[in-house]
Amino acid sequence: MTLLTLSDTQWLNREEQFSAFATGPLLDFWQQRVEGEFIGVAGVPIRFVRLSSPVHQRVVVISPGRIESYLKYAEVAYDLFHQGYDVMILDHRGQGRSGRILTDRHRGHVVNFADYVDDFAQFYHQQVEPYGYQHYFALAHSMGAAILAQFLAREPQAFAAAALCAPMFGIALPMPRWLATPILNWAENHPSMRDYYAVGTGRWRPLPYVVNPLTHSRERYRRNLHYYADYPEIQIGGPTYHWVRESIQAGQQIIAEAAKITTPLLLLQASEERVVDNRSHRAFCQALSDAGHPCEGGKPWIIHGARHEILFEQDAMRAEALGAILRFFAHY
Repeated sequence: MTLLTLSDTQWLNREEQFSAFATGPLLDFWQQRVEGEFIGVAGVPIRFVRLSSPVHQRVVVISPGRIESYLKYAEVAYDLFHQGYDVMILDHRGQGRSGRILTDRHRGHVVNFADYVDDFAQFYHQQVEPYGYQHYFALAHSMGAAILAQFLAREPQAFAAAALCAPMFGIALPMPRWLATPILNWAENHPSMRDYYAVGTGRWRPLPYVVNPLTHSRERYRRNLHYYADYPEIQIGGPTYHWVRESIQAGQQIIAEAAKITTPLLLLQASEERVVDNRSHRAFCQALSDAGHPCEGGKPWIIHGARHEILFEQDAMRAEALGAILRFFAHY
C-alpha cells in the first residue's frame, strides 16, 4: 500500500494557514451542525452531533477517545463531509457535553465499561440507523475504538467497515502490570480510592505543547487546548482507579472475543505511541487472523513518526492516515 496518493495532497498544506482555515471554512461548516441528546444507561444524558447533506448516501459514525468531545472533531468531520459522507459523533458518558458520573466533573469515570457500549448501541439504533443510509461506516480513536470493537463483537453487521485509530486494547501503564494489578484490586475494595484519580493524575490542566505525548502538530494541539479553555464544561482530568481497572479488563475481553468481529477493519497504529500499548494491536490482529477474517493487511498499519492522536497529527502523517481510511471505506 502506498503512503500518499495524489488525492491525499489536498491535506498537506493546511497547517501553514491553520488559523485562517479554522476561523473561515471550518467555522462556516461547523455552524451547520445539528446537536441532539438521548438518555443512556442509568439515566445519563448522552449528547451527539450530526452534519448532513441531502445528497449524501453514506455516513461515518465517530467514536472519540477518552476526555474528548465532538467539538474537537470539527476538522475530521469537515474532511469526511467533503468526501461525500454525513458525519455523526457522540460524546461518551462522563465526558464532553454528556452527563458526568461523579460530583467531581474532572474525574474520568465509568461504572461499567459495558455502559459505553450500551450507549453506543442505543445511539446507533435510535439516532443513526433510522436515516436509512446506503452505507454505514465507523471511525474510532483510542477508548472510542475499544467501545466500537465491543459493539462490533455484538453486532458485526452494523457497519460495512470500520477504522480504528490507536485503539485502546491495552494501556501503557506507568508501572509493570504485575505491580499495577494488586493496586487496582486493592483500590476496588476501598470506595474512597476506587473512585479517586489514579496515581499520577488529577484535575484537568493545560499541558504545554513541548511535553505533550499526543501530537507533533503545534497548531492542532493549541486549537484543542482552546476548546477546553473556551468550553470549561468539557474539561476532564485523569481517570479513576476503577476506570483504569474496567478499561484494562475491556481490552482483554476485546482480544478474547476478537473472533466474533467479522466487520472489515483497518487498524492504524502510531509508531511513537505513549498512551496505549501497541503490543495489544498485534495480539488483536493475530486473533482476527486466527479466526479467518484478518484486519486490512493482516497487521496494524503503522503511521511512522506519529504520536497517539493520529487524526490530529502534522499534515503529512494525518494525510496518510485519512487517505488510508477513505480508500478502505471506498472498497465497501
